[in-house]
This record gives sequence, structure tokens and C-alpha cells, in this order.
Amino acid sequence: MLQITIGAKVSDTTLILLGAGNSSRFKASVKKQWIYTQDSPLWLYVAQHFEKTATFCDIIVVSSSEEITLMKTFADYTYIQGDNSRQGSLSKALEHVTSKYVLVSDIARCCVPEDMIKRILSAKKKASCIVPALPVTDTLYFNNAPIDRKKVQIIQTPQLSCTSILKKALQTDTLFTDDSSAVASLGEKIHFVEGSTQAHKLTTLEDFQKITCLQAPGSKTLTGFGIDIHPFQKGKQMFLCGVSIDVPYGLKAHSDGDVAIHALIDALLGAAGMGDIGEFYPDTEEQYAKADSKILLRDTLKRINAFGLEVGNIDMTIIAEVPKLLPYKEQMRQTLANILGIRKNFVNIKATTSEKLGFIGRKEGITVHAVANLTYINWKTL
Repeated sequence: MLQITIGAKVSDTTLILLGAGNSSRFKASVKKQWIYTQDSPLWLYVAQHFEKTATFCDIIVVSSSEEITLMKTFADYTYIQGDNSRQGSLSKALEHVTSKYVLVSDIARCCVPEDMIKRILSAKKKASCIVPALPVTDTLYFNNAPIDRKKVQIIQTPQLSCTSILKKALQTDTLFTDDSSAVASLGEKIHFVEGSTQAHKLTTLEDFQKITCLQAPGSKTLTGFGIDIHPFQKGKQMFLCGVSIDVPYGLKAHSDGDVAIHALIDALLGAAGMGDIGEFYPDTEEQYAKADSKILLRDTLKRINAFGLEVGNIDMTIIAEVPKLLPYKEQMRQTLANILGIRKNFVNIKATTSEKLGFIGRKEGITVHAVANLTYINWKTL
């Protein structure tokens, strides 16, 4: 059994944070686990809050594969790819738990007070599952008849379970809404501790009104740089910044060859810390053969928005002897502004030559340099 000793304290508990859902009820371009409080995404804020409150032998964050790739650049936790259901995700995470106890919480329950966490952990020996609960204060009816509200409780997370019992309880096709329901199905004892109204779960945008621990996103600007180079190809249509250029040659590439958009995508991904264009749209895959780069840019923007970021402004320099681009520059700016959802004044495009030096000077191709600035999406205005 894995244990960590700190001073006189021995941790026998693993923390699992569940966040593999697609935030379908959140109704926003940003996934709720990626809204920012100051300079931390929600999932990191929650993990660090638990980490400061108690000692765990391991912290496991469950999410999607693409999110995990980015999460690993933030903190050194254990990351597990989730499943289509909460229960499936929890079962996959439990495969990596060897400690006696496991504390399971949802990332969306982001304001769990320290005293509530400590109440749960201190009661670990009292039952097979320790559950925070709140009394019901409103009148309740069931099948058109009133019921005794003293016999009803509102169940919250996190919940602490004996690991071996929870693993056994989830070895079934029955879907449970929480850990305690699964443990109770085995006839095991459940112990309730006082919950907290502060531990409200973030499910819809309206829930922000009940969540008080989060601060507004920070004002930091994230900057990325991109560069791309393509040679000319006779008999192919040329596109730059999503605009068709009226010349009898295009740009050699697996896709439509829009070297300007490719450089911009790299700049956007760089600012977001998400890698480069080849990781998302590799030129070895048939689905991207002759692909419209405007579609790739829209997809990139969707990914960046989902991770809590939005475009501030972009600037690019197109280096080419030919073709002459002055007649197209305004259309290029407007096209990119429309795709990125920003005003045209936040898109700047410059064109220059290489003074007849190198392959550009020999009129063999084009190079584009792009810079993009991103800021945190302000969830207070959603």
C-alpha cells in the first residue's frame, strides 16, 4: 500500500478529481473546468485547494486525452483519461489507487470549505463511506403527497470510501449517481457528516451566482509566435489569409497551402501552450489533403476557447517578391477578423520583400511570420 509520511503524519488516502465531462449543460464556448480564477484554470485551483488542506499519497485528475496533454504542463499530478460516464471514469481512476482510502470529488464542486474536507477525513474510520449532507428546508411532495423532510438529505461531494469496497461496489452494470449509492448497494454502512451550502456544484452559468470563492480571471496576456514557409506550385489556386489570390500558381502543401493561416495557427497554439499545427492537423493524414485552412483555423479557435482563452489581437508579416498583395490586404484582414470573432483593427497584416535575396528573392515561395495574443475568457460576462 502506497503511503507518504510527512513529519508525524501518514497519508493513507488518494484524492480523485473527476472532470472528464463535456460541460454540455454549461452552454458556453469554454469548458467549465477551464474557466480561470486569477491565473489558474478551475481544475488546478480545485486540486491545489485540496492539496493545501490535507495530505494525500496521490492526486489523480480524470479528464479527456487532449486536456490531459495541456494539464501536464501545469502540474505534476497523476492524469487518467476518463470514460463516457462518471462511474466509468471513476472505475478507471480506481485502477491506479492502492491506498486504503479514496476521496472522490467533482472538479465542478469548486468551493468546498476546508472545514468540510477535514470533517470528512476525520470520520474515515466510522463507516465504509463518509458523505457530506445538507438538511432539506423546503416542503417536499412525492407522488402528490407530502413527505417528512427530516428523513431526506441533500448529498454532496467529496465522499470518502474504503478503496477495496468502492472498487467492489462498482463492479456492476448498475449505474449509481454517487459513490455512497454504490457502497450502500453492498449493504455497507454509510456515515453522514455536515455538508456546506458553499460547496455548490457548477453546472450551468446561473450557478456562478451561488459560487463565491472564485476570483475574476487575471489580466495576463499570453503571446505566441508562428512561422511557415511554402514553395510555389504551378497550376494550383493560391490562398492567403483565406482569400483567393488571382495568379496562375499556388503554394505546395498537403492542404490548400495557405501559409499565412498556418503561421497564425502556430502562433495561436503557441500562445495557448498547446504545441504546433502538426500535432493537430498532420500532413500525413488523408483527411487534411487539400483541406481548407479557414476550417482548420476555426477548429483551432474552438479548441483555444474551450480551454478558457480568447484572441486579443494578431499581427503578421508576409515576405514575398510575388504576388503583389496590397490589393488584397483589406479583404485578408476582414476574413481573419470574421473567423476569429474580433474587430478588424485587431488584425494587422504587413507585406514586404526579401530584397531579392534567397529563395524568396528568386520568386520560389513565401514565408509568413505571425504573432498572436490571447487573454482569459471572463466568465463574469458569460
